[in-house]
Amino acid sequence: MDTQTRHALKKDKFAQAAADSASWVSGHRSGVLHWAIVGGAALVVIVGAIIFWNIRSTAADSALGAAMDTYNAPLAQPGLPVGNGIYATSADRTKAANSQFAAVAKDYSWLPQGTKARYFLGITDEELSQNASAETELKAVSGAWDRNQANLGKLALAGLYRQTSRDAQAIDLYNAVVAKPSETVPAVVAQLDLADLYVAENKQDQARTLWAKVRDADKEGAAGSIAAQKLAAK
Repeated sequence: MDTQTRHALKKDKFAQAAADSASWVSGHRSGVLHWAIVGGAALVVIVGAIIFWNIRSTAADSALGAAMDTYNAPLAQPGLPVGNGIYATSADRTKAANSQFAAVAKDYSWLPQGTKARYFLGITDEELSQNASAETELKAVSGAWDRNQANLGKLALAGLYRQTSRDAQAIDLYNAVVAKPSETVPAVVAQLDLADLYVAENKQDQARTLWAKVRDADKEGAAGSIAAQKLAAK
């Protein structure tokens, strides 16, 4: 078969395929049109959802940032008047930040910023001695799908349990973090806190065992250095 003949056959096959395709589309015009409309509508919905997400995420970032600015705002110097963004006492500052964190947690509960705000809401609740509210918020954060946020919640909740004489529950949380650590809360951090709890309970042997583990696991890090110092001092 010569080259010209092959080209002719290919052209004929292409023409036939195109004709068949055109015939199919013609015969199913209403179906094709329906799915084109559905696909276009779906695309509009997806694009709209992305735009909405970005707008709300930006607003959430701004609101959370403002709350953090309040939480870290300076305190007035003795004898000097309180100005804009300067608080007379740490309690006043914490109350103001607590209110802002509560608003962010409510308005953006479905966004990561909402979970972060809820963490700080629990922290400021605890600082204001509102332990029941603090426990509720920190429990919610502890159950977050993001392990980085969840472990921060677990660590803070364990601290609250220690302060309210619920050591057994605190130990469970520390061990949960050790079993599944994260970038925000490495296992060695939870182990150091757990060792401190054991010291408070006069369980020196258990504390030393943990310090030795941390020292060996984090030889060049801050946690390992702390553990080594604890071992040397005991």
